[in-house]
Amino acid sequence: MSGTEQSDNSEKEIVAVTKHGQATIPKRFREKLGIEAPGKVLFRETKDGDVIVEHVRSPSEMRGFAARNKATTDTPASEILREKRDEDRNERDAQFPTEE
Repeated sequence: MSGTEQSDNSEKEIVAVTKHGQATIPKRFREKLGIEAPGKVLFRETKDGDVIVEHVRSPSEMRGFAARNKATTDTPASEILREKRDEDRNERDAQFPTEE
């Protein structure tokens, strides 16, 4: 059973869950989040109890990441990655705001 509802400027879709706990992410949401199969997603819960689904980048998507940034001996790679993750998170949160 699948259905689409639209209310409060948000789209919702009902999907079936198998006895093994598997559900299919609707195509339009996969496209919106940049999820390709096979792939991985992260489920996280907000303070309010809302569940957020996020795309997890594959190693191939991360290939060349460091080469696109200025390499300096002053900034450790872990700090550059942390800053990039923060930028990505802020961009994603701006695109998909949560009520807190």
